[in-house]
Amino acid sequence: MKKLYNNIKLPEEWPPKYEEQNLDEPLKVPYLENKQEIINIDTGRQLFVDDFLIEDTNLKRSFPKPEVSKESIFKPETPLELNGGYNPCATPFNDGIFFDEEENKFKMWYHAGWFNGVGYAESKDGENWVRLQELYPERESESVLNIKPNQIRDGAAVWIDKETNNKDERYKMLIFFREYDFEIHYYHQKPKHAHDDPHSVPPKERTVLFKSGNGLDWTEMSEVGPSGDNTGFFYNPFRKKWVFSLRTFSQLDRRVRTRGYIETDNFFDKSIWGKDNISFWSRSDIFDAPDEDLGYYTQLYDLNAIAYESLMIGTFSIFMGPPNNIAGKRKMPKICDLKLGFSRDGFHWERPDYSNFISSSREKGTWNYGYAHPVNGGYVVLKDEIYIYFSMFSGQSPKFDTHKYAGGNLGLAKLRRDGFAYMTDVENSGNLLTNTIEFSGNHLFVNTNCLKGKLYAEILDENYNVIDGFSADESIAIKNQDNTKTQLTWQIESIGKLKNRPVKIRFYLENAELYSFWVAKESDGKSNGFLGAGGPGFTEGRDC
Repeated sequence: MKKLYNNIKLPEEWPPKYEEQNLDEPLKVPYLENKQEIINIDTGRQLFVDDFLIEDTNLKRSFPKPEVSKESIFKPETPLELNGGYNPCATPFNDGIFFDEEENKFKMWYHAGWFNGVGYAESKDGENWVRLQELYPERESESVLNIKPNQIRDGAAVWIDKETNNKDERYKMLIFFREYDFEIHYYHQKPKHAHDDPHSVPPKERTVLFKSGNGLDWTEMSEVGPSGDNTGFFYNPFRKKWVFSLRTFSQLDRRVRTRGYIETDNFFDKSIWGKDNISFWSRSDIFDAPDEDLGYYTQLYDLNAIAYESLMIGTFSIFMGPPNNIAGKRKMPKICDLKLGFSRDGFHWERPDYSNFISSSREKGTWNYGYAHPVNGGYVVLKDEIYIYFSMFSGQSPKFDTHKYAGGNLGLAKLRRDGFAYMTDVENSGNLLTNTIEFSGNHLFVNTNCLKGKLYAEILDENYNVIDGFSADESIAIKNQDNTKTQLTWQIESIGKLKNRPVKIRFYLENAELYSFWVAKESDGKSNGFLGAGGPGFTEGRDC
């Protein structure tokens, strides 16, 4: 039995092999049902997105929504992106957006022209982007990857491997190709899909892994499978595993999309791929309610993940309908919305809030009409905010008027740092008692909004006795401020005195909000946590 960084104990069989029991019930989260005795909090800020850290509370949990850009921040403009006027597209699908700390810039790989190429752009501020040929005029192509005349790319995924010692493999990519026995330049030229015509002859399908030392020049490394479109991958730095998120279908109903899971130490190890290695991972459930106007059964279209501070954040793309052939007839994008899940072991997902995190507008003529997609990486930390990137489709096509796969462009949402959830008192006073925790740091920090109130705390031993010097009366309350990093202290004693000792913290709130807490080794408050796709001023994606 292996123990994780937070003291969660994994079973001997990992990843677990589950038999699907039904299509409706929320999937269980074992580490929440049977909590370990002591939680180690040395890695990252501790977020209150679930009850993992909470033993008892009368506070209320809220889930803020990000501020979403009113217009797209990147859209089709170049010849490759405009796709001959058929299906313009310039957005990650899922490709990737990261902040590269080595070069101090944002980097984006994106779908340039529907099923055409892999575009590349850079940004200094995360909002204004410069394309590949503007950066490097000597390059002949807008695409960083040469797509063969008989190939079309579908879903892709890119990652900056910030932990590798092999600089030739710092950038990793997966692409799902379809290959025909004739040249194909545009989506509408391909034969009908099996979804639309069961007698269609399928093309050869290949899922290919690439490496690069600069993110611009790519070398094919291996072909893997079985797979499918909308297959992606991510890195779990807590366990140092590469995880492939596969499009799969339910064993109970082959019409229902699910997600499969494969993990490996070596990204390019094709020997791991096989039907017996794919674990059933996730799906939609009864709380993913159908769209009242569309009326279709919801499905899990895609699932991406990223390490943020002390946990994994999963972006669930929930398919609302209509199916391919109906969307084609209605000349509208398929509708997907983005929701969030959170994981402490990297496999099981707690979904405490089923409302949309980012929604398709469902309005013709808007840049974000439908087909919302997560972006690999995609969560970048800038000081007190998180920049969250997502793809949307307007459906607008110069030659088709409208098309389900036209008008792919990029949106940006901004969220307070750690702002996925917060605890707050309902009637101007309340408290929260943590489970038993342990730490090796010296300084307690909180992310809190106390502009109209205050926050203070007491520390107890395992038997619920207040420890001398750490009572609520001796706590120096935080007042009249809204800050994502504030140190919480006591009059005489320092919390460093309690390191490596099992304790509980009781936070008291009076008209305040508490987003997270952590115990840092130094007074600068660095959390030793992971920062999604990185950010300016940090060290290779970590707050250390």
